[in-house]
Amino acid sequence: MSDTHTDEVKKHVKIYVNVFLALMVLTVVTVAVSYLDLPIPVAIVLALIVATIKSSLVAGFFMHLIHEKKAVIATLIVTAVVFLILIFIPLFSETNKVTY
Repeated sequence: MSDTHTDEVKKHVKIYVNVFLALMVLTVVTVAVSYLDLPIPVAIVLALIVATIKSSLVAGFFMHLIHEKKAVIATLIVTAVVFLILIFIPLFSETNKVTY
């Protein structure tokens, strides 16, 4: 039983290390995107995509939500969709201004 427990711990440690490495790579991507000369809406969209991926990794693995019931996951997805809608409403209204 001890060998099984040790293997289980090693498996979890490997997952945590991989998630940490992915978060570090995505942080480098975030910094790299900030140095690119992109239009503001494109930069915002890229930053939100990277931030969404990073927050999903943190919530899924470090907060153990990846093993939760489907109702919790569905609630989180609905919350994320509503958040994105609320973020993009002002962004689209800013880009569609009429100038006289």
